[in-house]
Amino acid sequence: MFARNRMLRAFRAAPEIPFDDSSKIVMMSDCHRGDGSRADAFAGNQDLFCAALCDYYEKQYTYIELGDGDELWENERICDIISTYPTAFELLSRFYRSGRLYFLYGNHDMEKRKPGFYARKVVLFDEKEKRDVPLFPDINVYEGLTLRHTVTKDRIFLLHGHQADLLNGPLWRVSRFLVRYVWRPLELLGVGDPTSAAQNHRRKSTVERRLVRWAKKEKRMLIAGHTHRPVFPEPGAPLYFNDGSCVCPHSVTALEIKDGQISLVSWSNQSKSDGTVCVGRDVLAGPRKLSDYFGPVQAAPPPHAGVS
Repeated sequence: MFARNRMLRAFRAAPEIPFDDSSKIVMMSDCHRGDGSRADAFAGNQDLFCAALCDYYEKQYTYIELGDGDELWENERICDIISTYPTAFELLSRFYRSGRLYFLYGNHDMEKRKPGFYARKVVLFDEKEKRDVPLFPDINVYEGLTLRHTVTKDRIFLLHGHQADLLNGPLWRVSRFLVRYVWRPLELLGVGDPTSAAQNHRRKSTVERRLVRWAKKEKRMLIAGHTHRPVFPEPGAPLYFNDGSCVCPHSVTALEIKDGQISLVSWSNQSKSDGTVCVGRDVLAGPRKLSDYFGPVQAAPPPHAGVS
């Protein structure tokens, strides 16, 4: 019950973003950008992430980050993360300056919900001007967002997903303490964090069942992150999608909306026939017309994962 109530509150408070069949939207989450240490799961995929962002920027996509973009449980200072990944933050700032960036907060970057968080702390040194410049001046960070189709009026609800997780939702401060002062030192030695829904498969399945139950009961299309497990349902199943994460081994996953269709994609290093390596994009599921999903949600088997 706590999960449904928290998700309903987030849904009712979520601002609406209009879109139509000409819109291009990409959703990613769970980057967990860190300080470059051994515990930083993003470090190995930073080039894939930046290559994907460059491609989406050039192709006029709107970028929506569904929470846990930055690892603020293990790291207390956002400025340490920015100095570690200046290219990634410059790209994100470019999206923002063009009016094509939205941030949601997750349990690992809950601090972003504080008014003025980015205005106070998020700056990058400009070599040309020789001064710090704000990356995201006046940006709002949301718990949830709703995409509303301007023609059909159909709605897609976006949130991180920790709202369905007791340990990482209402008890997030306890979990943050354990991660920062207990599990992070152990993680540096190779021990996994059992509080994480991404690493604990039993807890991951519990969270997914709650998200599926909400989408089915409310008869709404739901896109979330948090579990790090991509999900792309067939039409007729409960409409729970998951964009995966940016810390998969050797790959970054995302959900794309383009031409009125939705796809699950993966970015990874790929070898060319001449032996050189490049960053390539693979479609894991879809594309499917959004119109195939809207309407009454029927009883059906649970959604299948696009990748594990």
